Amino acid sequence: MSRWIDRILKEFPADLARLWIAADPDDVLLDEQVLSSLRERGFELMPFEDSVAFRAEYEDRYRCAWNRGETAPASSLVLHLRGTNTSDLPWDYLRQARRVSLSLADLFPKLSYSVVRQIGTEHHEGMFAAQAKHAPQALGESATKEFLLTHIFKISPHLISRPEDLWRELLRLHYRDSPMPAVLAAHMAHVLGEHAEFKGLPIGELFGSKSASLRVIQDAWYRYLSRLGVTGIRTGEPKPADLVATGEVPFEHPDVRVIIDSMFLDGLLHPLAVQGLPACIPEWAKAGIVRDPLALRDLVAEGIKGILKSLPTLESSYRDWANLARRLGEVIARFHGLDSGRAEGLKPLISELQDATDERLLEWVSKHYADLPSLPVANGPVMVHHVPRFLSMRRSAGENKIALLVFDGLAVDQWVQIREALARRTPNLGFDESACFAWLPTLTSVSRQALFSGLKPREFADTIDTTSPEPTQWSRFWQDQGLRANEVLYRKGIKRIDQLADLDAGLSKPSIKIAGMVVDTVDEFVHGSVLGKRGIATQIEGWCETGFVDRLFSLLLDKGFNVYLTADHGNVEAVGQGRPNQGVTAEMRGERVRTYRSEALATESAAANSNSYRLDIAGLPANFMALFAGGRTAFMQRGEPAVVHGGISVEELLVPFIKVRYVS
Repeated sequence: MSRWIDRILKEFPADLARLWIAADPDDVLLDEQVLSSLRERGFELMPFEDSVAFRAEYEDRYRCAWNRGETAPASSLVLHLRGTNTSDLPWDYLRQARRVSLSLADLFPKLSYSVVRQIGTEHHEGMFAAQAKHAPQALGESATKEFLLTHIFKISPHLISRPEDLWRELLRLHYRDSPMPAVLAAHMAHVLGEHAEFKGLPIGELFGSKSASLRVIQDAWYRYLSRLGVTGIRTGEPKPADLVATGEVPFEHPDVRVIIDSMFLDGLLHPLAVQGLPACIPEWAKAGIVRDPLALRDLVAEGIKGILKSLPTLESSYRDWANLARRLGEVIARFHGLDSGRAEGLKPLISELQDATDERLLEWVSKHYADLPSLPVANGPVMVHHVPRFLSMRRSAGENKIALLVFDGLAVDQWVQIREALARRTPNLGFDESACFAWLPTLTSVSRQALFSGLKPREFADTIDTTSPEPTQWSRFWQDQGLRANEVLYRKGIKRIDQLADLDAGLSKPSIKIAGMVVDTVDEFVHGSVLGKRGIATQIEGWCETGFVDRLFSLLLDKGFNVYLTADHGNVEAVGQGRPNQGVTAEMRGERVRTYRSEALATESAAANSNSYRLDIAGLPANFMALFAGGRTAFMQRGEPAVVHGGISVEELLVPFIKVRYVS
């Protein structure tokens, strides 16, 4: 265990108190490793956001059990207050609880608090170790920025004087998916802005935004190939904004090209599809060129092997899994783009990859999934029920009008396909891409209801088996944020161009500030699929060619909405293992999961289905127990193939979260 974790745990001696109050204005406790370590010591953390909701859960699940001498969900409960003022808490909590105060100012006394508070929790452990080893005295604001760049990001702006230095550091930074916090990116821009060679480059944006850097690099790659006499089709990449199209990347420098190669294999960059290849093309550059279907097949194969070599481990962070979901989505989308003969030859390798990722994910979920609901959302939602809160924060930051598009059942690989179809049709659209976790079980009524309500499933236990409350829940959330009911719109069942005129009329009302919409075309493809995910890919291609998706995006953007897209769950190919026939009635009968309202029924069903497993999922109602089909199987007729959802796989559990915008 690290010194950082030890320092935090020192504030929470075991068996000292059952109820704790942690005043934590800087979200020190909202870190995956900290939360996991606290749980291992018998502590459960519960955010104090609504006094009524907190009291109901505390009384029902903890205090009553403790008073009766029964086992509660945890030995101790930590009331987490995101502030320092505890005087507003109920008097009985203050009387019973042991109080703890945590502050980055106290934990990092040698670093500037104004800088440290702008650095994400994922860097706290490294900062703590660096402070102990390399900071003999208190540092001012500028010195703290230099300190963090040197010891956390391993970059010194004063050593960057040539283009190859700049692009080497940018590529390393974004390949390991570690964009700089804005405060450090701005410092890089301030220092490097003094160099004439970097004039005109948006240095701060390049270091702080992975998507901005990739757009510049992608466009520079096409210009580089053009100078070598290679022309072709731009596949899956929108034209970048004029501001950043002038960036020239020294691809031939050894430090640069070794990373560029890996970025093409991982799908971070998109190769150029060409008909012929001049003899002057260097061997290393061929990873960024697709000459024929065989070359694309080899690109898919190398991408699979690359992922297998770098799978997340049990101690990986949720960010590692989000990154894995993106890489896997790119590979699967490319796989479905192959002709059937070449795809057939890669099926064993794809199956090996899917089995390996599923196995690792299940182990990770068993240990860490319970920590995800409590993680901070300032930089993006970690789970789908964080989405409304994140959008509220964006509205407070100046995005006055926001539209949320929920593409029901959309897996990450299917988003990749939509993105690339849009790039060919509407190159002025750009996408900032990330991923978040759906709720388990990955059923529409569970995860989509959480998405629109901003609540954990336990908080809508009475309606967990239906989506009908979504309009009310969506409106209620935004009214709690200070909006009026007539400023919030909810629509579902949007899927065809002829529905856009009616949507246009609804969005044209001057009062509308927030719009939430369900596009359920992909989910219909999934439930009607007879040809697997390759068949669904063909249907999605045809749907995109109708122009519906790009017209929907343009409709919203042209009305001044900030547009975000996500999904409630993904989907996966599975094979039937047989339907349960032991006479036990499930509350909800999904193909990948069945849920029960009593422990006895859940236990009986698990015993009767050997290729299944149970998993205690924090955040579900106490009387809502899930039984999952094992592996890539489903509770269907034995041997029957289908595309389904409800279970635990990367393709079902991690969904895209995208910001859509114009780039020129």
